[in-house]
Amino acid sequence: MRRLEDLRTRLVRRAPLVLDGATGSELTRRGVATRLPLWSAAALLDEAGRATVAAIHADYVAAGAEVVTANTFRTTGRALEKAGLATGAAAERRAAELTQVAVELVRRARPRFVAGSMATLEDCYEPELVPDASTLAREHAAHARDLAQAGIDLLLVETMNSVREAVAAARAALATDLPVVVGLVCGADGRLLSHERVAEAARTLLAEGVHGLAINCTPSATLHGPLAELVAAVDGRVTCGAWGNVGSVDELEGWRTTSAFPPPEFAALGRSWHDLGSNLVGGCCGTTPEHVAELAQALRNA
Repeated sequence: MRRLEDLRTRLVRRAPLVLDGATGSELTRRGVATRLPLWSAAALLDEAGRATVAAIHADYVAAGAEVVTANTFRTTGRALEKAGLATGAAAERRAAELTQVAVELVRRARPRFVAGSMATLEDCYEPELVPDASTLAREHAAHARDLAQAGIDLLLVETMNSVREAVAAARAALATDLPVVVGLVCGADGRLLSHERVAEAARTLLAEGVHGLAINCTPSATLHGPLAELVAAVDGRVTCGAWGNVGSVDELEGWRTTSAFPPPEFAALGRSWHDLGSNLVGGCCGTTPEHVAELAQALRNA
């Protein structure tokens, strides 16, 4: 309970809170197969993959991340069914087991706070695939329950591409009584991939009672504009966050990393996000422990 109280205090204080970087693309970089549809969750299926996940978490803690996210981006029954590993109730049970494993792996690294990742049910970059309301409510509720029962401290509802799914996932997450931060993926024009404005999404999600709002998995080079719109819309009512990506989508592996933003340049961007009004700052796809180490250093005296 004290850890949760500390986390709630840190979110309210607005002092820098360093988030970790990518897990999926880092697994790929370290030679672990991450083909879709399971992507990063595939690493949880065998001991070698689990060992690599644990090592990644430990590296992020050593780099200075205070919030480390469990590898639960795709530990859902839907993802397991798509991968042909289970169906129906068996898929839901297996999803709960993998979620528990993922949280246990991050706990081994002893971060200050453990986050659980909840993503879109379908492709994060294709809002036209968002399921109907009843499906959204049912499946996000199942994932949120699994994460809460596994013992996480914070729910990161990440890479939401539409207001409709962001609200459904946020409601499911809030039902756990844990702190909830919702991350939106958008273009440089300040619009979600569904073409809804960031400010509109912020107003709707604030009304739901979320504890924080963020821009995530948006290209680091173009994140500043949408973040400025988000910060203005939030107007100090909740915490703001930013964790940008480095690279591009890969149809087979999930992500293709580039060297466009080496760690020092990424850290400078992260410091600018903090200066703009984001206190939860980290990296998304394509970033590494080296990026987070530079970022933590840049934020140390912020």
